[in-house]
Amino acid sequence: MNSTDETDFDANDTEQLRARAGEYLEGARDGRGLRVGVACARFNGAITSRLLVSALDTLAEAGVDRSDISIGWVPGAFELPLLALAYADANRPFDAVLTLGAVIRGETSHYEIVSGECARGIQDVQLSTRVPVVFGVLTVENVEQALERSLPDETNKGREAALTALEMVSILRQGTIAS
Repeated sequence: MNSTDETDFDANDTEQLRARAGEYLEGARDGRGLRVGVACARFNGAITSRLLVSALDTLAEAGVDRSDISIGWVPGAFELPLLALAYADANRPFDAVLTLGAVIRGETSHYEIVSGECARGIQDVQLSTRVPVVFGVLTVENVEQALERSLPDETNKGREAALTALEMVSILRQGTIAS
C-alpha cells in the first residue's frame, strides 16, 4: 500500500473528529497477553522469511511473548486461508492471525487466480470468525518489488501486518462494538 502526504491520516484531526461523535474508537499497538498465529507460505520463502522476521520483531517490541506466537508453514499462498482458519477457530483461539507470503506475477494467469483467491479466502476467514486475519501477502509484478517491500526497515510489509493485527484486536475490544 502506498501512501503520500496527501493521503496519510492527519493525527492532528483526531481531537476535532472526537468532538463530533459520541464514541470514538482507535486501536492501540499493545500486544501484551495476546496470542498470535502466523501462517507463512513456503513458495517464495526467502521473501516470506524476511516478512516473518520483521513481523516477529514488531510483535516482540509490542510486548507479545514468544510463547504466545505460533508459526505455521504451508506450501503456498493459496493454502494460507485454511491455516488461518485453523488458527482463528482453534480450541484456544488466537487473538489475531497474520498471513505472510509473496505472489509474483509470471507469464500466465496463475498470478491473478492465486492472489485473488488467497485474498478472498483470508477475508472470508476474518469475517466468519470475527478474528482479525491480516493480509500480509505481497502481490507484486517482479522480484525487485518483493525485495523492496520486505526490506528490514520501517517499510517492511510484515511489520505493517503485525501492527495492523495489534490495532484490530484493540479496536474490536473497545466500546459498544466489543463482543
